[in-house]
Amino acid sequence: AEEKRNKSPEMKSIDAINGLSPAEWTRIKEFSEHEVVSPDQLIRLEGPQSNISMRVVDLFCPVGKGQRALIVSPPKAGKTTVLKDVANAISKNYPDVHLMIALIGERPEEVTDMDRSVDAEVIASTFDDPVQHHVRVAEMALNRAKRLVEIKRHVVLLVDSITRLARAYNLVVPPSGRTLTGGLDPSAIHPPKRLFGAARNLEEGGSLTIIATCLVNTGSKMDDVIYEEFKGTGNMELHLSRKLQERRIFPAFDIEQSSTRREELLLGPDVLQRVYTLRRMWSHLAEDPDSGPVGATERLLSEFRQYDTNEAFLNSLPGAGSNNNNRY
Repeated sequence: AEEKRNKSPEMKSIDAINGLSPAEWTRIKEFSEHEVVSPDQLIRLEGPQSNISMRVVDLFCPVGKGQRALIVSPPKAGKTTVLKDVANAISKNYPDVHLMIALIGERPEEVTDMDRSVDAEVIASTFDDPVQHHVRVAEMALNRAKRLVEIKRHVVLLVDSITRLARAYNLVVPPSGRTLTGGLDPSAIHPPKRLFGAARNLEEGGSLTIIATCLVNTGSKMDDVIYEEFKGTGNMELHLSRKLQERRIFPAFDIEQSSTRREELLLGPDVLQRVYTLRRMWSHLAEDPDSGPVGATERLLSEFRQYDTNEAFLNSLPGAGSNNNNRY
């Protein structure tokens, strides 16, 4: 009779917590108690086997440890491919970084593909799962990442997508009595913002980098409101362009809209000046009625493809000397 009442196994002892003994864990400072500083260590995505999209990101919207990055994309512009490229680049270039991918409401075949093609810890829910499972996956991934950062690990969490996560919270949070445009409850925005806002570079060591995708131009007013709520909350934004996608120009990056705050902390002064030169060249071409922004981007990508590395490409620019005073 006693055995029937105690069907669940009892926990007799705790041997380790994330690799530390319980005694060591009691001395760990909590995640929220750490001082936060701007990202100042570049996560270089370019590598021997990397494609051109990662080289463009490295120069025009670089990612640092502790970055809070948003990939803003219309449908079918290649956001999942970009996210996969980022994941593969990080896993190859930084094997010491703990890489996590949270897929929220994704297609089942996409979950399988991501799990097989990327060396990362994948936590996923598919679109046919209950909305409570979408929320549970996101919170599980965030709490796991925080605990690792507390022991001074560098963690990168990729989230696809923050839009679907906000939709899920909209169905599970208690109604606040108010409704935004598109039927979004204001209280549904705070939990995804809490997740996204957890990205930070800790002064005493450790960092949590979050790169999340956000959907726009889907035809849903709710999605537009979600993007407006997240716009400006990150310190890096990479915008994908529907016009480039329609012209089958990949990577379909909107150069003008994509940027990183405090990029001078990630790129050395010499590289930074050459990136400014590239942006001026792009703007000059974009203002030309014969080319426009689409033609300017196509021309820029063709220039990238003429060189095997970003270093060689930057050295080919007018005025580039032998000075290599940079962290690139």
